[in-house]
Amino acid sequence: MRVVLTWRDKAEQCIYDLAFKPDGTQLILAAGNRLLVYDTSDGTLIQPLKGHKDTVYCVAYAKDGKRFASGSADKSVIIWTSKLEGILKYTHNDSIQCVSYNPLTHQLASCSSSDFGLWSPEQKSVSKHKSSSKITCCSWTNDGQYLALGMFSGIISIRNKNGEEKVKIVRPGGSLSPIWSICWNPSREEHNDILAVADWGQKLSFYQLSGKQIGKDRSLNFDPCCISYFTKGEYILLGGSDKQVSLFTKDGVRLGTIGEQNSWVWTCKVKPDSNYVVVGCQDGSISLYQLIFSTVHGLYRDRYTYRDSMTDVIVQHLITEQKVRIKCKELVKKIAIYKNRLAIQLPEKILIYELYSDDSSDMHYRVKEKIVRKFECNLLVVCTDHIVLCQEKRLQCLSFSGVKEREWQMESLIRYIKVIGGPPGREGLLVGLKNGQILKIFVDNLFAIVLLKQATAVRCLDMSASRNKLAVVDENNTCLVYDIHTRELLFQEPNADSVAWNTQCEDMLCFSGGGYLNIKASTFPVHQQKLQGFVVGYNSSKIFCLHSFSMFAVEVPQSAPMYQYLDRKMFKEAYQIACLGVTDTDWRELAMEALEGLEFETAKKAFTRVQDLRYLELINSIEERKKRGETNNDLFLADVFSYQGKFHEAAKLYKRSGHENLALDMYTDLRMFEYAKDFLGSGDPRETKMLITKQADWARNIHEPKAAVEMYVSAGEHLKAIEISGDHGWVDMLIEIARKLDKAERKPLLMCAHYFKKLDNPGYAAETYLKIGDLKSLVQLHVETQRWDEAFALGEKHPEFKDDIYVPYAQWLAENDRFEEAQKAFHKAGRQGEAVRVLEQLTHNAVVESRFNDAAYYYWMLSMQCLDIAQDPAQKDAMLCKFHHFQHLAELYHGYHIIHRYTEEPFSFHLPETVFNISRFLLHSLTKDTPLGISKVNTLFTLAKQSRALGAYKLARHAYDKLRGLQIPARFQKSIELGSLTIRSKPFHDREELVPLCYRCSSNNPLLNNLGNVCVNCRQPFVFSASSYEVLHLVEFYLEEGITDEEAVSLIDLEVPRHKQESKWQETMSDNAQTLRLDETMDCTGSDDPFTAKLSFEQGGSEFVPVVVSRSVLRSMSRRDVLIKRWPPPLKWQYFRSLLPDVSVTMCPSCFQMFHSEDYELLVLQHTCCPYCRRHIDDPSP
Repeated sequence: MRVVLTWRDKAEQCIYDLAFKPDGTQLILAAGNRLLVYDTSDGTLIQPLKGHKDTVYCVAYAKDGKRFASGSADKSVIIWTSKLEGILKYTHNDSIQCVSYNPLTHQLASCSSSDFGLWSPEQKSVSKHKSSSKITCCSWTNDGQYLALGMFSGIISIRNKNGEEKVKIVRPGGSLSPIWSICWNPSREEHNDILAVADWGQKLSFYQLSGKQIGKDRSLNFDPCCISYFTKGEYILLGGSDKQVSLFTKDGVRLGTIGEQNSWVWTCKVKPDSNYVVVGCQDGSISLYQLIFSTVHGLYRDRYTYRDSMTDVIVQHLITEQKVRIKCKELVKKIAIYKNRLAIQLPEKILIYELYSDDSSDMHYRVKEKIVRKFECNLLVVCTDHIVLCQEKRLQCLSFSGVKEREWQMESLIRYIKVIGGPPGREGLLVGLKNGQILKIFVDNLFAIVLLKQATAVRCLDMSASRNKLAVVDENNTCLVYDIHTRELLFQEPNADSVAWNTQCEDMLCFSGGGYLNIKASTFPVHQQKLQGFVVGYNSSKIFCLHSFSMFAVEVPQSAPMYQYLDRKMFKEAYQIACLGVTDTDWRELAMEALEGLEFETAKKAFTRVQDLRYLELINSIEERKKRGETNNDLFLADVFSYQGKFHEAAKLYKRSGHENLALDMYTDLRMFEYAKDFLGSGDPRETKMLITKQADWARNIHEPKAAVEMYVSAGEHLKAIEISGDHGWVDMLIEIARKLDKAERKPLLMCAHYFKKLDNPGYAAETYLKIGDLKSLVQLHVETQRWDEAFALGEKHPEFKDDIYVPYAQWLAENDRFEEAQKAFHKAGRQGEAVRVLEQLTHNAVVESRFNDAAYYYWMLSMQCLDIAQDPAQKDAMLCKFHHFQHLAELYHGYHIIHRYTEEPFSFHLPETVFNISRFLLHSLTKDTPLGISKVNTLFTLAKQSRALGAYKLARHAYDKLRGLQIPARFQKSIELGSLTIRSKPFHDREELVPLCYRCSSNNPLLNNLGNVCVNCRQPFVFSASSYEVLHLVEFYLEEGITDEEAVSLIDLEVPRHKQESKWQETMSDNAQTLRLDETMDCTGSDDPFTAKLSFEQGGSEFVPVVVSRSVLRSMSRRDVLIKRWPPPLKWQYFRSLLPDVSVTMCPSCFQMFHSEDYELLVLQHTCCPYCRRHIDDPSP
């Protein structure tokens, strides 16, 4: 610390107190009965202020700088403005001893010998409070909440803003130790308010707001008259009877003297926010001093140590930013650090510290040795086992025990000294002298080695890591670099004030000066960047700089020197620089440059640093190829260029090395097809086609399908083009491709057809199948799309596909509930089994659903199916049996349909005679098991009702008797019971008109026939009308052996001339009927008719004897009198002769059922089809 007198002046009277304006521009002095206002900057007296009539003892300035106050022995307090005008005056009962402004509220405390008053600008009156003793000093806390009063009796009273006492502190000396000056620490960093107390017991003590003393009393050895803190509270000023101002730490440790005076110092204050101190004395002298706190510090590698608060040492790790504080509690004069050693010089001793461990990040120090001696030195250096003191021209080496081991006498003043390392106990020192001499001294060697001598004085020195180069900064701010061995000046740079070599790179140094940091690598030009401060160290990529009183590490990317090496293709040196610290971008640039320079080792290290696996794989592959004997550097470089994206350069190198295919692969892999085409030129067409295919593949992958299709088509890759078009539903594109293709290219055409089908364009699919002649697929297409007309037309032309058409057609019909058509389609397809199964299911469903008319129709169809199958000799017998059974069931269900409607519906559309005949027919037919769905109860009930209504009472009675043995539904119960009773009142016979006649034997048959539907006399089966169920006048006859059906028909057709009296028959043929009409009535049963004669001859007997006719009888028959059931094989035809030609009978040519002609015509008109087989009236086929 140095003290510099800024200005001095002298007043005529004693200076009892002074105060600075808060901005530091003015100084107010209490001198005699006047106030003197000085300009702080140069000591000029601005204006004396008169207002007091007696000596002014105290003065204080408000924190806001608007007003100040003065107190005098005339018992008055005057408040002045900053413009030096008095604005207010108030008095006390005694002389004013001290005044103080509240730092926040600007409340003024004024203290006299017997009381103290509190005045604020808001109040007109002054609130006064009595004091038990004379008040000598006062001070407000930082927050303005409390006021401390120092008493002449040795008591300190702490009051609140209202003047109420809160804490009372009694000093041990009592009235023998008057409190002469007190001051609160203004620091806002302290956790507690700290009060510094100076008493005339010659003690300095510290108290907390609570009254608790901090530490012990500090002895002063003089009577203190004034105490004040620096603005931030780090130091204390004390002045008094020792005629000087002393500087103390905030903890009370004396640091030194500020300006010795000729008389007592009554007041001293610090200029706000500065290191300027003003001193006022008994003799009226006023002095302003500047305190210059010198930087005491040391640096070794990444550890920086410096003095803090004059008594503390802080060790800072510049890399980790860790700090450790060592409290010495004395003034620290010098600091030195080296490796794990730390030396601290105090006024009376030197402390040697060491680290607890060898860990590079350890920050815990302990005392190793103490040298209890007072030393005077300019510089201090510590080594492993020694300390070195620099005293002007002399160096002394002392052991840690304080024993002087060696001494070196220099020719000139020592300007710079630095430890440059070495074995423990044999470290080397680099010494620079004012005369320009530079020496190297080893602590174990008495002889100094002169490295070189230059003409100018040395300011700063450093030696390179390998001890080969020396950097010097001289007094002209020039940095000079020498080769130590040859003493040759390598280069020099201007504007330098400090220099440092990089500890890890031999050829790099940095120097600072003129606000710039300069980095120099080898002999390359200097790289500059702005920097405030001095360079003191350079480790790897960190440069340590001292600016003002702080040390900081600057992370400096070594990019500039690295690029300087790269420009000269010095890859290994560039790598070394990069290792010191460059950005990832710089590493990558180094890697790329080294790779292009085929310096694979450096490139591999650099790519490893940036973790670029891609390039590492490339380098490994190139190294592997080199091991296998490849030596073509052009090829290696081409690979490198292709990886870097320099594709055209790579292509040129590939071509130059004779590997055009690699260039082509590169372009195609990169989808640079235009470049690939340019590279190929007018080369091999196959290569061009391959290129287009690859381009199309790429277009497909990047979701450009239209472009891909066009490219595939131009490259002849039709399958891929079709696939993309089909997947995207582009029918137009598919049509275009399909029509361009030759019919021999089946696979792509079939694929086109597949997509046409998938995209619901069967027309185009059919066109495609026709083009390649694939009729089977065409049939399948028609079937799948249900275009049956086209399928049937194709089936007509190509019968071999009949099954492929009709079977799916039948299945489709069945799925759509068109079972009858499905059955016919199965039949047509030759699938008799399926046809029968469909019909059986239909029949069963119809019966279950009581659709007996449909059931009859389906049974008839079933019978015809069985007859069709019976043509197979292996199944003939079984199928014929089924045929007859199904025919029988069809007749039963056809009749029962009317019975069912009669019993279930409220109205009947049939004549009573028809219902009566049907019920009789069913009664005679149901002699064995009753088929499913047919109710005997319904049949007998109907028969009973119709018999009674028509007068067949006997038959009705029989029906009622039968019903009594059956389970009768509740709805018929009353009706049947009533009928059973009322029928008893009727005669026991039937009406004769109802009795059926046998047309063969002319016998009357009973209404209730135990034999069934045959004549009781001749056993001839009755032929019933399929509508009214009346017995028809037809008799069945059979042909003699040897007469074929064809011959019989031809004989019947040969009509013999008849008697002229014979009635003339007229035959009417139509599409759906064969009718015999009698125009003139005559007796047809004349004795000259051979057939009639045969009937009468063969009638009678208990067994049925069929009518068998010969050729002569056949010749005698008229075609108009004969009806023929022309059954298909294996059945024989059936022949029937009408015995009443005048009554017309019609036979359906399909089902061969007989009807009265009038009934048949009416039914056909109603239904437009046969009521039995449902053959349509317009259907020409039988």
